[in-house]
Amino acid sequence: MTKPITPKPPKSKETKASTTPKVRQVKKPVQKKPEPKPAIKWSYRLLLITIELLGLAMTAVFAIMMLLGYSASLFTGTSFFSSLLPFAIGVLALIVAMAGLLIGWYKSRKWLHRKHLLWPAIISFCLALGIGGYSMQEKFSPVHGHFRTLVGGKQEAGRVTIAHQVYAAYRRYDAVQLQTMVQRGQDYNAVINEAATEFALDPALLQGVAATESSFLPRNSTDGGHGLFQITQVPKAVIEQAGKRLAEHQMSLHNHRHNAFLAAATLKYYLAEMKGDLFLGLLAYNIGPANGGLRFIMQQYGATDFVTIQPYLQSLPRDYPIRVLSYALAFRVWQKEGKLLPYEEGSNALHIQHIGIPGLQEDYLG
Repeated sequence: MTKPITPKPPKSKETKASTTPKVRQVKKPVQKKPEPKPAIKWSYRLLLITIELLGLAMTAVFAIMMLLGYSASLFTGTSFFSSLLPFAIGVLALIVAMAGLLIGWYKSRKWLHRKHLLWPAIISFCLALGIGGYSMQEKFSPVHGHFRTLVGGKQEAGRVTIAHQVYAAYRRYDAVQLQTMVQRGQDYNAVINEAATEFALDPALLQGVAATESSFLPRNSTDGGHGLFQITQVPKAVIEQAGKRLAEHQMSLHNHRHNAFLAAATLKYYLAEMKGDLFLGLLAYNIGPANGGLRFIMQQYGATDFVTIQPYLQSLPRDYPIRVLSYALAFRVWQKEGKLLPYEEGSNALHIQHIGIPGLQEDYLG
């Protein structure tokens, strides 16, 4: 007999699972994507580039002024081979050197930029500050003078000559008498400073005018002058300007404040008439409207500046601007140093020139 086939029971999932070894899946760590660097604003980049370019431009300007000033002193003269040609070659060499430096900077700035975005701007700005501060030292005063003469030509050379007349006048003053007058002038500082501020003048310049006119001894003089600034005839427009600033309708020449305002307004008026030329402005202030005024006198003789008008002023005080500015220089020295420096001692001459003549550039000859 055939035995019936008994079907085998199906294997349970548990059995299958038990026979098949379980494989543990190890989860790989999720790698975080690097965060993108924040984009630098174009305005920030533009600011850095601007600072860098300004620094390079200032560095070049200071360097050119120094080198041309040195060259002007070395090659002074009119000879073609000994002066003009060497100077022209020097200028060409300067241009080539500046071009080479710019190329070198362009190549090096890439390396600096990789180090940090700020480095090119910082270094160029520091270069400008360094060479600028170095060139402004007192020992380089003659170099700046040579550069100004080179650029200003004949006109600047004449102004330099007159400026040295001012320094020579300061040198000739009796030290004791000059100090006494400067100390006496301190009593009028308040009114003079106020008047100078109102009319945008250097206070030391007004002090120089007062010292020349009255030696700070206000009085009525025989030639019709009155008070601290010995005011005589002034244009009507000047009286109106002074009265407007003082808010006064009636002015007294014996009032030191009124006197100072009238003097400041008068000097400002004549400086404008002489197109800002300080020497001519002071001369016109002293001459006043007499003989038609300085402008008429200059037109009569065809004079164009202080140098060319001087020979025609035989009966007029042509040294008046020199005296005013030499006294003004004394007040400036006193203010800065607390004492009057003897011009001929040690390096005082160079230092006084570096201090500068009031009313002119702060570092006119240095």
